[in-house]
Amino acid sequence: MTNSRLPRMTRLLLLAAIVVATPCVQYATTAEAEDVTTKDYSKELPRIKPVPLDKALDTFSIAPGVHAELAAHEPTVVDPVAMAFDEDGNLFVIEMRGYSEQAGDMLGRVRRLVDTDGDGVYETSTVYADGLSWPTAIIYYDGGVFVGAAPDIWYFKDTDGDGQADDKDKIFTGFGKTNVQGLLNSFNWGLDNRIHGATSSSGGTIKRVGDDKSPPLNLRGRDFAFDPKTLEMTAESGGAQHGMSFNDWGDKFVCSNSDHLQMTMFEERYIARNPYLAVSSPRVSIAADGPQADVFRASPVEPWRIVRTRLRVSGAVPGAVERGGKAAGYFTGATGSTIYRGDALGNSRSMAIVGDAGGNLVHRKKLVPDGLLFHGQRVDEKSELFASNDIWFRPVQFANGPDGALYIADMHRETIEHPKSIPSMLKKHLDLTSGRDRGRIYRLVDEDYKRLDVPKMSASSTTQLVAALDDPNGWTRDTASRLLFERADAKAIPQLRELLAKGSPQGRLHALYALDQLNALTPDQILKGLDDEHPRVRQHAIRLCEPKSKRLGQSVSDSPRRTPLLDDPAIAQKLYSMIEDSDPHVRYQLAYTLGDLGGPRRDAALAKLIANDGEERWMRIALASSLTRGAGPVLAILARRDDSPNTKYWIKALASQIGRQQRPEDVAAVLTLLGDLSKQGDTETARHLVRSLSLKPNSPFASRIASVTGGNAEAWRRDVLAKATKAARDTSLGLKARVAAIHELSLGSLAETRDLLLELLDPRQPGAIQQAALETLATFNDPDVGSLLVERWSSLSPSLRASAANVLVSRTTWVKQLLAAVTNGDIGRGNLPTAHLRILAQHTDADVREQASKLLEGVSHKRKEVVDAYRATLNLQGDATKGEAVFTKHCQSCHRVAGKGHVVGPSLAAMVSRGPEAILMNVLDPNREVNPQFLSYVLSTEDGEVITGMIGGETATSVTLQRGKGESDTVLRIDIDEFRGTGMSLMPEGLEKEIDHQAMADLIAYLQQAATQ
Repeated sequence: MTNSRLPRMTRLLLLAAIVVATPCVQYATTAEAEDVTTKDYSKELPRIKPVPLDKALDTFSIAPGVHAELAAHEPTVVDPVAMAFDEDGNLFVIEMRGYSEQAGDMLGRVRRLVDTDGDGVYETSTVYADGLSWPTAIIYYDGGVFVGAAPDIWYFKDTDGDGQADDKDKIFTGFGKTNVQGLLNSFNWGLDNRIHGATSSSGGTIKRVGDDKSPPLNLRGRDFAFDPKTLEMTAESGGAQHGMSFNDWGDKFVCSNSDHLQMTMFEERYIARNPYLAVSSPRVSIAADGPQADVFRASPVEPWRIVRTRLRVSGAVPGAVERGGKAAGYFTGATGSTIYRGDALGNSRSMAIVGDAGGNLVHRKKLVPDGLLFHGQRVDEKSELFASNDIWFRPVQFANGPDGALYIADMHRETIEHPKSIPSMLKKHLDLTSGRDRGRIYRLVDEDYKRLDVPKMSASSTTQLVAALDDPNGWTRDTASRLLFERADAKAIPQLRELLAKGSPQGRLHALYALDQLNALTPDQILKGLDDEHPRVRQHAIRLCEPKSKRLGQSVSDSPRRTPLLDDPAIAQKLYSMIEDSDPHVRYQLAYTLGDLGGPRRDAALAKLIANDGEERWMRIALASSLTRGAGPVLAILARRDDSPNTKYWIKALASQIGRQQRPEDVAAVLTLLGDLSKQGDTETARHLVRSLSLKPNSPFASRIASVTGGNAEAWRRDVLAKATKAARDTSLGLKARVAAIHELSLGSLAETRDLLLELLDPRQPGAIQQAALETLATFNDPDVGSLLVERWSSLSPSLRASAANVLVSRTTWVKQLLAAVTNGDIGRGNLPTAHLRILAQHTDADVREQASKLLEGVSHKRKEVVDAYRATLNLQGDATKGEAVFTKHCQSCHRVAGKGHVVGPSLAAMVSRGPEAILMNVLDPNREVNPQFLSYVLSTEDGEVITGMIGGETATSVTLQRGKGESDTVLRIDIDEFRGTGMSLMPEGLEKEIDHQAMADLIAYLQQAATQ
C-alpha cells in the first residue's frame, strides 16, 4: 500500500545558520577579526579545578526524597560511559579514555569492579580488557561481556578467574565510526531473550565475523538485536542517537541530541511483510514540553565558552553563540535515555531518565499513557532530579542496579565538546584529555533506603530463578530471564506454569517468554495468557502465538512435536474474538498478528478492526502491514459496509495496492465487487474504487475492469475527468477544491489533459493553481512534458521556474531537453541552480553528465571570493523588519524561525545561533562543510523518475527523502532502481544573485531578533 507522495517541486534552500544578539549590531571587519584571533587568551581561560572527591556530593541539587551515594570513583574507574552488572552484582564498566580525539591510540578499556565488603562502594577493580578504540556499549552474558567498540562487537571472557579476559573474540564488524557522538550504544536484554542495541547516526553494514555466506545487514537508520547463542542478528526499528531502553512491557524508548524523549511504535519485521507499505519513521517524540524542553542547570558556564561566544558574536570565528553568552537552557545534547525499573527509588519508578552532559544534570519524565502512546511530563518544576554546580559532572549513561537503585555514569571531564567546534586560539589553552584519570559512578535511592544484601544469583537454583521472575526489581527479573535462557533447564517448565497462575503481571509476562524459549508454551497456556486480566499480558500472549522464526527473524523453529500455535482452532477462535478488546494495545498487536493467519474469518476480523480503529495513525500501519495477502477480500467487505471517510480512505489505499500488486485472488475480488456494484447501481462506490486503482487507460487490468462492468468503468473514468475538468476551471470554487480537481486529472492521459493543464499554467492563474498543474504534468511519463515546459519557460513566473526545473531534472528525457535549451541559450543559465548541475554531473546517463559538466565549466568555483566580497555586510546596519521579508522569500521553505517556515535543515533551536561570518559561509558556500546528516541523496525509481532530498527516515520497505516547505517523498524500496549520496548539501549555490549586501545584513538582523524571542 503506497502512501501518496507529496508534490516534489520546491526551491531547495537550506540556510544552516541563525544568530543570537540584538537586532542591529555592527560586526568586526576582517582586519579586526584577525587581531582578535591572534590575541593571547590564556589569562581569560583559567583552568577549572575538579572538586575534591570528599566534597563531590555537596555540589548537587537533588529532588526532594532522593538520596545520592558515590558507588565508585577514580582510580577504581575512569571515564565511565556504559555499565553492566553480572548476576552477582559485580560491575563491568566501559572506559572511553580515547574521547574525543584519540581513537587511534586504542585507550579504551573494560573494568571489572567489585564491592568486596558489601558497603555499596566498589573499591576493587581490574582491567578486564583493553586496547579498544572508542568503546561505548556493554552487556553481561554467560560469564563474559559483549562490548561495542565500533566498528566491532567483541565478546570477552575470563576463563581462569584472574579478573582479566583471556578469551577475546570479535563477533560482528561493520558499525560506523565517522562521528564520536554517533557510535553504537545501549545494549539491553529484551523480553524476547535477545540482546538489543542502538546503532546511532553512524549506521553500519554488519557482517558476522567468519560468516562469508550471509549477506551484510544494512543498519542505516535502524537498530539491531542478536541472539547471544546463535549470534544471528536482525535489524530493528529505532535509529535515534545515544540512549535506548525498554519499560516493563517491552515498549522501546530512545533519544537524540535535540529530541530528548522518543518512543518506537512498531517492529521492523512487521513492516517488512508488505513491500507496498510506505512508512517514514517508527519514532515519535513524546515529551509534553517538546523535543528540546527547558532544563534547569545549577552549574556556571565554562570560561572558554564565554570567550568563544564573544568571538562568535564579533564575527571573528564561526559557530554557535550561546544565549546572551550563557549556556542554553534547553536540551541540545540529550543522552542515555533509560526507563527506571527498580524499587529503591520509588517515586521515580517507570520514569524516563535522560542526561545532559553539557548541562551537568539528570532529568526525569513521568510516562503518562495516552492510547498507544505515552506522554512524558516534567516532574521537577524549574529544577532537576540531579544537577551539579560542578562543570566536571558529565552524566552520559544510566543503569538499573541489582539493589534497585539508579546508577549514573559520570565521565567527569573538564571539557566535553566536539574538538572541531573549539576555535584553535582557545583550544591551545585547553586540555581536552583533562579528566582522563577521573570518573564517578553515582547511585540514587530513596532517602529512607536501607541497604540489603544483594543475592548472588549465580548460585540460585532453577526454582529460585523462576521465583525471581516475579521480583519487583526489573534488573532482577531481567537477570533471572537471562540465566534461565543460558541454562535452558527443562525442570523450570512446571514452575513457570505455576507462575503463570499466581504471579504479578510482570512475572506472568516473563514466565510466558521463558516457556516460549524452552519450546514449552502450550495452547492452554497461550489461552490463559489471552484471557489474562492485564492487557499488556494479553498483548504479548497474542504476539507469542506467532511462529518463533518470524518473531525473532532467525533460522529457529518451534518444537516439531506440536502444531504451530496459530494453527490451533481454539487459539484462532480466541484471537478473532479479541477484535472488541477494550485495550488499544491488545487490538494493536492483534492487527499485526492477524497478518500471519489467512482465510475468510481472518479477512473479516481485519475488516472489523479497520471499521473500529482504522482512523488511528498507528493502527493504520499495523493493519496495512497485515494485508500483503487478502487486500481484495477485505476491500470487498469494506465497500459493502458504509461510505464513511474511514472506509473511503481504506478503499483508496487497498485499491492502490491491488492495482500495483495484482495478486490474482485480489484482482478476482475486485472484479467481482465491481460487477456487483454495477448491477446494484452503486456508481459512487464503483467510481471511487476505479479511481483508486490508479490504472492508466488501455492497461490490461483496466481492460478486464471494463469487461466486468460492461464498459461502465471507462465511462466512470471519463466522468471523473469531466467533473475534474469543470472544477479545475471554476473560479467560483475555493483554491483547495480546484487544486484537488487538478490533481485528479492525473487519472487521464497527457493527450486528454494537455490543453487544460497548459491553460492552468497561465501566469494570470493563482500560484497554487499553476503549481498544481505543474505537479499533475509531472505525473505523466511522457517526453512531451519536457518539451512543453521548455517551450513555455519564458511565460512561467520566477517561483514556478524553480519548481519546473525540479520537474525537468526528475526524468532523463526531460533533463536532456532542459540542458539542450540552456546550452542553446533558449533558457538562461541562471535558471538552473548550480546544485542541480553538480548532481547532474554525476548522472547515470553519459550524455547528461557531459552536458552538465560543460555547463559547470562556466560556473565560478571561487566561492571564497564571493564570501570575501560579502564581508562588508558585517559592517552594515541591518533592518530586522526587512530581514523578515528576506527570510520569508528565500529561507522559510527549509527553516523555521519564530513559528514561521518548515523544519528541513538542522534544528535552529538546537544550533542556538551562528556567528555572522558562519552565516555568510553557509549561505554563499554551502558545500564547503556539510554535516553528513544534511547531505543530499539522489533516488532513481524503476519508471525513470529522479528524486533528490535528505534522508528523513528508513524502514524495511521504504525510504523517505525530505525537501523544502516540509514536503517529503516516501518511496517503496521495490520501486528504487538506484540510491546514492551526492556528497553535497541540499542548499543551492549562487544565492548572492538574489540576496544583496544590504539584504544579507537585514536577514542577519532578523535572525538575531527572532532567536531571542
